[in-house]
Amino acid sequence: MTDNRRVPTGRVCRPQALLLDFGGVIVLTRKNPNWASDLAAHVFDLLEKASVTDGLTPELITEDIKAGSIADSHWKNAMSRPMAPRELRYEEFWGDFVAADWPSKARDVVVADAKELCRVMGHMRSVRELRNGLLDLLDAADAAGVPVGIVSNALSGQVHLDILAEHGLTYRFAVEVHSDAVALRKPNPDMIRIAADRLGVPVSACWYVGDNFDRDVLCGIRAGVGGNILMEAPKTYDLPYDLRVRPDAIVADPRGLLDLFTEALKASAA
Repeated sequence: MTDNRRVPTGRVCRPQALLLDFGGVIVLTRKNPNWASDLAAHVFDLLEKASVTDGLTPELITEDIKAGSIADSHWKNAMSRPMAPRELRYEEFWGDFVAADWPSKARDVVVADAKELCRVMGHMRSVRELRNGLLDLLDAADAAGVPVGIVSNALSGQVHLDILAEHGLTYRFAVEVHSDAVALRKPNPDMIRIAADRLGVPVSACWYVGDNFDRDVLCGIRAGVGGNILMEAPKTYDLPYDLRVRPDAIVADPRGLLDLFTEALKASAA
């Protein structure tokens, strides 16, 4: 059996809670190549029903959705520098990043429906599949009496909740902290602190597992978690800028995390 675990620095505590990122840890995602045009058709239907197309076409709306998505990506990279970043509001994404130069009545329509449009966009933009080994990890945590929670940046956390429900996994997570719901985003350490407080577990006794350095590893360091674990995903090493932070451990997938978890339990029992 291949050892897919690498431990670059020191030790991790015996976890009293596992806090997991969603994308890259619970699921792997891949882009739907037609997502922007599909979403533009949905938006155009909304505008038509409200009789406010005002010269906008599905093609023009597609261009603005793509531009807004790029602007959002740059904003997210910038927001991994401050100590306590906030999350972008639904209305800001649609009103400022997508529809800023639309006729006011058309812009008002998408702003009024911004929360639902973010949910629709989340489902249209990406195809998601559970990571191999996730269910075994959840079973092991249940058997050890260690609660598992979600701490994730999301313009629409409802998308994640919808996916958990589709897979019958809602009950497997003791807490979910999504950035849109708490108006904060990682690497704001309060994201992890909120989850730990809801579980009644000290942050120093939690493991936090994410798939990138600038949001996740940095957030774990700022919060003071007892185990700061990086799980590799397709974009893990695409850093937006140089960072000095290092995780306590790097694992390839949930199976590697399960190995690390099992060893930590054994070590604490010895």
